[in-house]
Amino acid sequence: MASHLVPVVLCGGSGTRLWPRSRASRPKPFIPLVDEEPLFVSTLKRCADPDMFGPPVVVTGTAHLAHVEAQLEAADGTVIVEPMARNTAAAIALAACRLDEDDVMLVCPSDHHIADCAAFNTAAARAAELAGEGWLVAFGITPDAPETGFGYLKQGDALGVSAWRIERFVEKPDRARAEAFLAEGGYSWNGGIFAFRAGTFMDELAAYRPNIAQKARLAVSAGHVDGRRFYPEAKAFAEIESESVDYAVMENTEKAAMVPVAMGWSDIGNWQALREARACDDDGNVVKGRVELVDCHNVMVDSDGPRVSVIGLQDVIVVVDGDDILVTTADGAQKVGKLSGACSQ
Repeated sequence: MASHLVPVVLCGGSGTRLWPRSRASRPKPFIPLVDEEPLFVSTLKRCADPDMFGPPVVVTGTAHLAHVEAQLEAADGTVIVEPMARNTAAAIALAACRLDEDDVMLVCPSDHHIADCAAFNTAAARAAELAGEGWLVAFGITPDAPETGFGYLKQGDALGVSAWRIERFVEKPDRARAEAFLAEGGYSWNGGIFAFRAGTFMDELAAYRPNIAQKARLAVSAGHVDGRRFYPEAKAFAEIESESVDYAVMENTEKAAMVPVAMGWSDIGNWQALREARACDDDGNVVKGRVELVDCHNVMVDSDGPRVSVIGLQDVIVVVDGDDILVTTADGAQKVGKLSGACSQ
């Protein structure tokens, strides 16, 4: 494995589909959702073994900076403060330009839940080996349901033990295609976790998106350090087009590889995903706060104060946060971000 496996933790987005608990003022990565600690803290702890990982690099915006610094306890971690949001290709490029080209970056979203940390570490070690050989490696999450909310990776030729080339990236499928993927095998969810040498990433970015690579280098070279913070130069960074790392690099490169992993992963993308990640009782119910359920099945109630009583319902989610109350079916959870309370903060 490479001598340096550097966690690069991406902290962006507003988590509007978890409104009203997740808000612009206290977004999803920084609040306890699955366990008693925030997802961001759990992400840092997964990457804290000094024998395996170097100090983390957190990429975030000014809106999240106070939350990041309050929860980033490791004194040797650094924070790159983006002048504005420019999606994941630019965010990763900033981190890559701040590292040695031989450093292997482990790119991790800050707001995912992973139940099996040992499996995560095993996959990270294998991904680091491949990255050291020049591959750009995605974690391929072993699917356990025909999910339509995730992109998929189709595995190609084997690359030794527990690794494959990526034959192609597949957009979010409809239900029938997702079921066909599971039946056929060889497909994994794209969980947005990647490993690659900083130098390899920048070479591939320069090959396929030269503007992003050039402007990121310029923003870093003209940026400045303030304690543990690094501020890229705003004008150069503002000229970068907003594009995901998948579209900019991973779907174009000839060096895309995947490491399959089953690690109890969830992106906690909505209330239904959170319900599935939490422990439930024999009736599939999940409760937090002062809650009484009678004759309910697969119901989740999460209240930060008022008592909530529910009778005779199934597949329903109730969330109470201060003066805001959300009631939705499990199927409707995907649409929470469209509510005026969520999108007009």
